[in-house]
Amino acid sequence: MDYFNSIIGKSPALEALIRSAKVIAATDVTVLIKGETGTGKEILATAIQKESPRANKPFIAINCAALPEGLVESEIFGHKKGSFTGALVDKEGIFKAADGGTLFLDEINSLPLHTQSKLLRFLESGECMPVGGIKPYKVNVRIIAATNTDLNDMINTGEFRSDLYFRLNVVPMEIPALNQRHEDIKLLAEHFMTLFANIHALKKPTLSREALKALTNYDWPGNVRELRNLCERLCILLAGRHIEPENLPHEFHTYVSPSASSCDYVLPEFGVQLEALEADIIYQALVRTKGNRSKSAKLLGISRDTLLYRIQKYGLATH
Repeated sequence: MDYFNSIIGKSPALEALIRSAKVIAATDVTVLIKGETGTGKEILATAIQKESPRANKPFIAINCAALPEGLVESEIFGHKKGSFTGALVDKEGIFKAADGGTLFLDEINSLPLHTQSKLLRFLESGECMPVGGIKPYKVNVRIIAATNTDLNDMINTGEFRSDLYFRLNVVPMEIPALNQRHEDIKLLAEHFMTLFANIHALKKPTLSREALKALTNYDWPGNVRELRNLCERLCILLAGRHIEPENLPHEFHTYVSPSASSCDYVLPEFGVQLEALEADIIYQALVRTKGNRSKSAKLLGISRDTLLYRIQKYGLATH
């Protein structure tokens, strides 16, 4: 079974990502998955683990932002009896439970700085120190981390350790936002409609051409997760129906069909210097976002890696 088939899409950006992931899965390298909320970072991490030599070993996924405040280190590394109020017995942490397998750390940007230093120690030595302990223990765990935040921005503000970032960023993978892979929306909608019709034992609804156009032109701030939720809602409320744009939630009613007459830019009679125009637009985006590359890329409708390439190409200042 090819677990990467669980990642639906045929867009060039997604297919390139999956090709890289298949190569990475066969190794034991540390992986950092970047992407907006709802793009499917845990699905990708799961596929990498399932296709790895550790497939039959534990796979533990934790959301760092959801760990109890003040107990983050205890949850991850364990603690010794009496190390803090309420520590009535020794406790093994998540690392112990994942020994031999893979640990997926989602929203790693939410880890406190002190916990970041202990994670760095593990990545460098394989050693973990329980809270209140004096003797470290060793585990064999592969780390796959994920973030929905630009860690470079957090490094600049002192919220994330640069040395930890470099240890995690051995193999970076960036999942494109849904509004950067419009050609996948039809495939995803069809997949989710079929899935939820089967789950709820209902007749699958169908999308009209105009309804699909509305979905394609929508910005999808919640990415694939938002589309998945919408498809489940449509399957339940409009089972067996032919869905038109008016059947979609109100936020989809404001889309504008692309056409030559709706374009704000008019080509001057004597033409333009395209590279100069592109460089100027990229510079404007950087100024508008105060140098935030992720936000600039989103404004321009391109990936962060593409933006970085063009910043270097044109020698643009980003601050």
